[in-house]
Amino acid sequence: MQLKPYVRSLAVAASLAVMAGCSSTGGTQDGTMDGTAGSGGVGTGTAGSGQVSGSGLGEGAAQMASSRIPEVRTIYFAFDSDAIRPEFQSVLEAHAGFLRANPGAEVILQGHTDERGTREYNLALGERRAGAVERFLNVQGVSPSQVEVVSYGEERPAARGSNEEAYAQNRRVVFAY
Repeated sequence: MQLKPYVRSLAVAASLAVMAGCSSTGGTQDGTMDGTAGSGGVGTGTAGSGQVSGSGLGEGAAQMASSRIPEVRTIYFAFDSDAIRPEFQSVLEAHAGFLRANPGAEVILQGHTDERGTREYNLALGERRAGAVERFLNVQGVSPSQVEVVSYGEERPAARGSNEEAYAQNRRVVFAY
């Protein structure tokens, strides 16, 4: 991996995050983990939050939104599952829209698990989760050359602890641009 494009992407992402934070109306950055998002999916998937959305955006605004990396970069999974939860489909569609609109952009899908299970099993589960996201993006028209899959299993937890709250935060796929 070349460092220069990664640093440039990181700088762009950081500046977009600062701008988005200035106009934030609240909510969580990573979406919900407990399935209580209501009937519309992820609470942060609105047109004003940097997510690509078909509602309320004019043609120019939709093009501008697809030129920015979506804010929500983590999706969560149920225990021992690689099935994409319905509340995260809008997040994945936003990433697919960004990647289609920016054919030079590349993303690494980082699969993670909680600490339960053997190291080998968790590495395989993390890879299955990232692979499920990759397949979703490919079906949406994203070029396979733009996507790389890596599994960290239980090795890089987002939250420490041996309780359901920590486990839920660790069962995830992270989009790393």
